Amino acid sequence: MKNTYWYDLAGDRIAQSPAVPRDSNKLLVYDTQTDSLVIDSFYHLDSYLEPSSVITLNDSRVVPVRVALHKKTGGKIVVLFLINEWINNTTRPIPCLFDRKGSVGENLYFDDKSFVTVQSQEEALFYVSWTERPEALISLLEAQGTMPIPPYIKNTPLSRDELLEQYQTVFAKKQGSSAAPTASLHFTRRVFEALEKKGVQQTNITLHVGMGTFAPLTKQNLRENKLHNEWYEVRDETFQFIEKSKKEGKKIIAVGTTVVRTLESIAKNKTLNGKTDLFIKAPYRFVIVDGLITNFHLPGSSLMMLVDAFLEYKQSKRRILELYDFAIKHDFMFYSFGDAMLIL
Repeated sequence: MKNTYWYDLAGDRIAQSPAVPRDSNKLLVYDTQTDSLVIDSFYHLDSYLEPSSVITLNDSRVVPVRVALHKKTGGKIVVLFLINEWINNTTRPIPCLFDRKGSVGENLYFDDKSFVTVQSQEEALFYVSWTERPEALISLLEAQGTMPIPPYIKNTPLSRDELLEQYQTVFAKKQGSSAAPTASLHFTRRVFEALEKKGVQQTNITLHVGMGTFAPLTKQNLRENKLHNEWYEVRDETFQFIEKSKKEGKKIIAVGTTVVRTLESIAKNKTLNGKTDLFIKAPYRFVIVDGLITNFHLPGSSLMMLVDAFLEYKQSKRRILELYDFAIKHDFMFYSFGDAMLIL
């Protein structure tokens, strides 16, 4: 796997903050039918989509889930609440990551003296209980927490308040993600207005993104052909519209790998609500998705494998490392705040 999905990237190619405005990121457009590559700006996205296309976005909202909690002794533990794994069943303990060792049975306090209790530990994960209303925890995190930006964003100049805005899509609605659906960060009102004027239609799905999206692949993933679980929800009328559009020959353009995973999970599992552990890797027959907007991902990741599977399915002449090499040579920025690619 390392030989197939590994590449070297200089540190200065890792974006530490978004472009200003956010739709001014570069866009690499790859037409798999003509094998043509075009470099443009994201705000020209409408130029490359057919008027009858349907773009599908993930409207999950990131919660600022990283927060410093206090021990009774006065010490601090920085806790990252994996709220995406709890939000659909709030009677369960909440899985968390701690920046240092915690003790089962101890209480960890917010600034207002509300607290969670450490219930158990399984390897690197701690599980904590919350006895008040779920909404109260969300409110505390919104007030006291910081955005869970990935570890490779080490030198961001953005303040907490700036990150609350910038590490969030402009159309986010449903709270529950522990990481952003980053391909959607490029969208602005200007982009949506241009797409609407072009006749491109829009639908939304919900998949609550977790830290698993950054997790390295394991031998168990490859052996069992499964990934981390993520919860998704799609309205019946939304999927009916997508299916109808597909039958009419309209192109379904997925914005981000989370949307791909959701749509293809529904096609496979025949359920509009639930959790998915779908691992998309070549060879894979895509049932719903015709085009993909995506960022440039970490080496050796499951996200690279998904994009490469899509390229193979499209019978493209280039595979993912060729496209990444092209992007590196043309000074594209990578990862969450980086540039984007459109595959048609």
